[in-house]
Amino acid sequence: MLREAEATVETTLRRSYGKLIAFLTARSGDVAGAEDALSDAFAAALVTWRTQGIPENPEAWLLTAARRKHIDTVRRQGTTKAAAAPLALLAEERSATDEPSIPDNRLALMFVCAHPAIDPAVRTPLMLQTILGFDAATIASAFLTSPAAMSQRLVRAKAKIQAARIPFRVPEAPELSDRLPPVLNAIYAVFAAGWGDPAEAATDSRSLGAEGLWLARLLAALLPEEPEALGLLALMLFVEARRTARRDADGRYVPLTEQDPDRWDARQTDEAESLLQRASRKGRVGRFQLEAAIQSAHAVRRHTGGVDWPAIGHLYDHLVALTGSPVAAINRAIAVAEIRGPAAGLSALDKVAADPRVSGYQPYWAARAALLGRAGDGAAAQAAYRQAIALEIDPAVRSFLRQRCSETTGTRA
Repeated sequence: MLREAEATVETTLRRSYGKLIAFLTARSGDVAGAEDALSDAFAAALVTWRTQGIPENPEAWLLTAARRKHIDTVRRQGTTKAAAAPLALLAEERSATDEPSIPDNRLALMFVCAHPAIDPAVRTPLMLQTILGFDAATIASAFLTSPAAMSQRLVRAKAKIQAARIPFRVPEAPELSDRLPPVLNAIYAVFAAGWGDPAEAATDSRSLGAEGLWLARLLAALLPEEPEALGLLALMLFVEARRTARRDADGRYVPLTEQDPDRWDARQTDEAESLLQRASRKGRVGRFQLEAAIQSAHAVRRHTGGVDWPAIGHLYDHLVALTGSPVAAINRAIAVAEIRGPAAGLSALDKVAADPRVSGYQPYWAARAALLGRAGDGAAAQAAYRQAIALEIDPAVRSFLRQRCSETTGTRA
């Protein structure tokens, strides 16, 4: 019973955390209070479910427990005007066990986090914490800052949401231009977190990937005239279509250019192509449409047997010009190498090397190692491979890099 209870708590945490936070926050306006209450509810579940058994509806049990804890907290704080509204809203709710389903307000919460009153630098980190439950240290690592600084920013942002009484809703069209980009970024971060998780790759668990896709589908359905919403969904579907192909039968990592196109999900790829075409007809090109178009150029291998590298290089030119992203620049260098040779690719990659963000970025070192090996500088290639291996957390990818390193001769040709 102990292990079963712990497994159920962990599963429910990953699947329902953001949904429960959104539901509680929509009623109270207090993100931090909702997080504290839900944290207490999960702790109580670990104790109660071990001895009394797992409830039929764990999500509803947690919501009821969190709501009661939130009410108790507000009561302890006193009956001030600040506490009266959330207390009334929480108290009037029926027991969650009486509700057939819990409304999913995650998308509205994401737009709350993207409100103009919130510091732009903290909008996406705030969404990642409230929707996925990432801790401040994990988010700080991704955003290249200290855990203490990130924690302070998140606390201030949550206090701002409550103090400014930011409305809990999906904004109307005039407000979307400023608030949509961080929402798109956060949804993609949700999906990418699952895609890059070695545990999910090994178990074929799709919880985070499915959550990201669900949010992207909802956004595209709510905003059918927004080309970037369509482009984001197309990009994610192109990538998701290749999920099973990125590992062989023995669990070994298979890079995109070596995957068997017959193992790609044709239905998802076709849907992605249709979405990308719809987006292109809107006449407003953005980052996610360009990234989806790059994936489309890779996907033509299903029909032609080859990759359209000139098209990919052209698209990366536009993406780098639009975003200035070092990640896009690294991928552009790989495309340049395919079009004009490894020396040209290394020259393009050298222009990215000065950016301090790439020093700890595994794909930069993996790309550099591969291009150095193709250029004949085996010793430098092996050194770059060792750096990439040290930065990689996925055992399958690490094994792949070790294999490539061992195949590279250590002397210049």
